[in-house]
Amino acid sequence: MKKLVVIGLGLIGGSLALDLKKRLNYTVFGLDAEEAHLKKALELGIIDKIAENKDIKEAEVVIVATPVNSIASVLQNVLDNLPKEALVFDVGSVKNEICEAIANHPNRKNYVAAHPLAGTEFSGPEAAIYKLFDEKVNIICETEKSDWRILDKAISIFKALNMRIKMMNPVEHDRHIAYVSHLSHVSSFMLGKTVLEIEKNEQHIFDMASTGFASTVRLAKSASSTWTPIFMQNKVNVIRSLEEYIKNLSEFKQLLENDEEQLLNETMDNTNYIKTILNGIK
Repeated sequence: MKKLVVIGLGLIGGSLALDLKKRLNYTVFGLDAEEAHLKKALELGIIDKIAENKDIKEAEVVIVATPVNSIASVLQNVLDNLPKEALVFDVGSVKNEICEAIANHPNRKNYVAAHPLAGTEFSGPEAAIYKLFDEKVNIICETEKSDWRILDKAISIFKALNMRIKMMNPVEHDRHIAYVSHLSHVSSFMLGKTVLEIEKNEQHIFDMASTGFASTVRLAKSASSTWTPIFMQNKVNVIRSLEEYIKNLSEFKQLLENDEEQLLNETMDNTNYIKTILNGIK
């Protein structure tokens, strides 16, 4: 029996469990701080059994998919109990603080710092789906600190998930992810907040919400229990990205106030270049 332990059975952990059961024939043991999540994951067939701590000592692979502020402490416990040849990787979207926390652990070589860039706005075991990771990027940090056999095992798993693999320094990862991902979530939450505060008629919001509004605030449906720890753990980079974003919003407002139609048009024309980047980079 190939034993996989998944700690944290939400969207990412649950989806990994589903795919790795199907693609690599793992028997999946699950752990979650919420009893309801465990029962639902078992009911939905996401996991085969509810894990006990002893199962970590027998696992081939352990995945840590808990909220980002608890990953470091969970990893410490896993690394304390992991078999010599076993792999543990996390899926946290902030990497530097986690990497620093376990840097001196005697079993650091068994750990691979990963961040699969995949997800939806939904959460919990019910949100888990097959093929969530197909054609998505997976960033791996500090590969030089992982045993090459452990790293090879991790990469073979990511390839089985049809993921594209990128290597990155954890400090650089946290900075770039704040600009491209974390800022998007802040923007979505604050756009939703603004509309709720200005437009008190909920029927008007429903009737007038075009596909553009719906897609822009989609991320505002995300769980605060997931995103508050992310924002806090990466707050220096998030604040820096917010400062630039607020500056651009203020400039846009000034262009409108001053009837600068030509500059407004140029600003949006120049920003259209983003579609070239998004359509052209693989």
